Amino acid sequence: MNWILLALIGATVVMGLKTVQQGNVAVVTIFGKYRRIIRPGLNFMIPFIELIFKKISTQNRSVELEFQAVTLDQANVYFKSMLLFSVKDAEEETIKRVAFKFIDDKSLMQALIRTIEGNIRSFVATKKQSEVLSLRREIVDHVKEQIDNVIEEWGYHLHDLQINDITFDEVIMKSMSQVVASNNLKAAAENEGQALLITKTKAAEAEGNAIKIAATAEREAAQLRGQGVALFREEVAKGMQNAAREMQQANLDTSMIMFSMWTEAIKNFAEYGKGNVLFLDGSPEGMQKTMRQMMAMDQIMDTDKK
Repeated sequence: MNWILLALIGATVVMGLKTVQQGNVAVVTIFGKYRRIIRPGLNFMIPFIELIFKKISTQNRSVELEFQAVTLDQANVYFKSMLLFSVKDAEEETIKRVAFKFIDDKSLMQALIRTIEGNIRSFVATKKQSEVLSLRREIVDHVKEQIDNVIEEWGYHLHDLQINDITFDEVIMKSMSQVVASNNLKAAAENEGQALLITKTKAAEAEGNAIKIAATAEREAAQLRGQGVALFREEVAKGMQNAAREMQQANLDTSMIMFSMWTEAIKNFAEYGKGNVLFLDGSPEGMQKTMRQMMAMDQIMDTDKK
């Protein structure tokens, strides 16, 4: 009898041992009424009296959402998003709310998804189609602000809401693409026009600067040529003056200077004429005429000296 009693006691103890996996909390009831919670590890329960009503996971859970909303200007917007949430904490009151707030997980997910969809739809309904794409962050912040208080009453906490894709009807998407393409073409044309204007402006400035430089160089060259001619004439006059003085001291006719210059000029014409034809009067009359002109020049020079 003792062995039988010991066997019954041992079987009762073994039957009362329950293991809860890490990341889970078990809700225990007695005759359908909440009794307590048991945490991860090995726990003892009263056999046949205490029963595990539900095991609740405290790990993060994710769900994907796909739904449609309508903007203020009656454009259909299609959202694809990911929801990340978990039980708020492992405290007893929180676990009780999670265990008894909804009849099952399906009801919880339905309420959670519909609440989020409703908040996003109400927000999008106040915005125009052109604004929606730039309000991704604002939509997420709005939903989290509205949803956090609601789901905390259920014992859950919303960690993150990611809007992965926002699309419109095909007609709208096509028109948006055309608008973007036309804007790009417009920007390209404006940039090309600006580049052409800059190129032509720079070319005109360069041409103007080149003309200014060339004009300055020509002016300076003309000035230098004039100075050279003036110096040449000055030196010629000095040479003729010295030559005339020496001719007078030697009691020679100064007209010989003019005659010598004339013959030197003819010689220079012949040497550097490069094939050009020169017509000179070689007759005695021409000789006399030339001499008279040279003597007249000599008299003019003497008059200037006096």
